[in-house]
Amino acid sequence: MFSKTQKATDKMRLFLQNKVDCSVFLRFLSMSHKKSSKIQAIYDLCKKSLTPANSPLSSQTIKNLCSLLDTVGVGDVGLKEENADDDRGHGLFGLSQLNRIARWAQPITYVDIFECENFTICIFCFPTSSVIPLHDHPGMTVFSKVLYGSLHVKAYDWVEPPFIHESKGSTYFSARLAKLAVDKVLTASSATSVLYPKAGGNLHCFTAISPCAVLDILSPPYNEDKGRRCTYYHDYPYSTISADTKLYLNDEEVEDHAWLAKIETPDDLYMRPGMYVGPAIQT
Repeated sequence: MFSKTQKATDKMRLFLQNKVDCSVFLRFLSMSHKKSSKIQAIYDLCKKSLTPANSPLSSQTIKNLCSLLDTVGVGDVGLKEENADDDRGHGLFGLSQLNRIARWAQPITYVDIFECENFTICIFCFPTSSVIPLHDHPGMTVFSKVLYGSLHVKAYDWVEPPFIHESKGSTYFSARLAKLAVDKVLTASSATSVLYPKAGGNLHCFTAISPCAVLDILSPPYNEDKGRRCTYYHDYPYSTISADTKLYLNDEEVEDHAWLAKIETPDDLYMRPGMYVGPAIQT
């Protein structure tokens, strides 16, 4: 009798043990096959591809990253879409309790998702009419994907060889000739845009047509110690400055060229940090 009971107990223990092992295995299997977040996939691709050893970036790397960024939506980075009736430019950051302030004083929210010496992944959230003034990206490649809203982008590339106008009167003035590369409105349905060190509109200005957010990847990131300092510019129509550039431009080309003069960081550039609350990145 004891022997039969012992055998039954052993069978039950074995059954339960097998059941537990099976449950653990299935749970492990489920975790192993769980779909990675898109932001994790972006990080993994950047980590693998955006390195000094892979510079300049191959066309395949650019294509792969653009294809991935094209699939990203607001939910993939923890954002919620703003609308014109809730125009604070705060996106996901839990600031709805703040009182409304004058539109001109509303900040652009900057969210740092990840940064290393080879690349930065970040988000800019814009209230309507806010502007990031014309600025450059020295030696950098930048991927930009609008997540919601409408954003006007105006961008230039330097004319090579350089054409520089200098005025040495009572007030020194220097400007360099640039060619318009981009002048259009981007929305969430627009493909990822890419600017390069010397092409694609390396000097650009962002103006929010409506509340909007942009996911940016900069490679390599700004670093003043390594000569990658962000410089701001003011653009003057080509015809406003009389200069002997020894460069013939017809009427149509004149419209596509401008003189860019360095300026100090604008006092009205109002930007505040925000907290990233999207899916965590496993580094």
